[in-house]
Amino acid sequence: MIEQVLTGAVAGGTCIVFAGLGEIVAERSGVINLGTEGSMLCGALAAYAVGIQTGNPWIGVAAGMLAGLALSAVFAAMVLLRNANQIAMGLVVSFLGIGITALFGQDYVGKGVVPLETWDIPGLSKLPFLGPVLFQHDPLTYLSFLAVPALTWVIWRTRAGLVLRAAGEGPEVLEIYGTSATRVRWVAVLFGGAMAGIGGAQLSTASTLNWSEQMTVGRGYVAVALVIFAGWVPYKLMLGAYLFSGAIALNLYLQAQGSDISQYILQSLPYVLVLVVLALLSRRRIHGGPAALEKVFES
Repeated sequence: MIEQVLTGAVAGGTCIVFAGLGEIVAERSGVINLGTEGSMLCGALAAYAVGIQTGNPWIGVAAGMLAGLALSAVFAAMVLLRNANQIAMGLVVSFLGIGITALFGQDYVGKGVVPLETWDIPGLSKLPFLGPVLFQHDPLTYLSFLAVPALTWVIWRTRAGLVLRAAGEGPEVLEIYGTSATRVRWVAVLFGGAMAGIGGAQLSTASTLNWSEQMTVGRGYVAVALVIFAGWVPYKLMLGAYLFSGAIALNLYLQAQGSDISQYILQSLPYVLVLVVLALLSRRRIHGGPAALEKVFES
């Protein structure tokens, strides 16, 4: 049972890892984007539909990335150019994504997807226990393994990371040195949308292998919440994503085994888990984050 649950945690958590990494970048710049849910949905549908039309899942993933980026551009335009409230605009954009995908996704419900194939890592995939858990996944899952340390290095060890953090901590300092904080935030938000789109693409073409209306069922919002839970640290975000998806995998396993526990209780378990963790950690996390975000939460 443990092996099955952990394997499901890694496979199912990848989409949240991608969305969360993008949101970390956006929030490090001083912008919180609740539209991540909408970007994930757009990415999931675009990848699914384009993959079917072209027969190439990688073109589908590229389409998903662009779809997520396009929706985040709407959010960025309203927030960074028109000074709209970040929280309200994020919800509006998220609902926009839900509406767009509900409209254009009707024709793809139940259609067979061209999936991203599972890559078994030679040698490592045969290891007992660890093989199935870590080394028998789709290529985007392996990419997420690399993305976490790569983003950590960029944020804390490069000039680009320093500029990003400065945009969230002291944008006026950037302006003094001739760098536009608004431009940095534009790039960060668009990157976040693209990553959410990739997460959605992984969900539809590698994890669930189907398309249905609102198939993300709140994973985008969970990704935003987990960023706070993780203290804006990539590897902690990954652990949080696996914890959430592991609870989903446990739910599915227990249902398959005919557990007497109510299915409604089992289905709510992952979300209750996130709420409990955030209730314990949110006060400390919010006040330890980028200074610009504190102003958003206080407004």
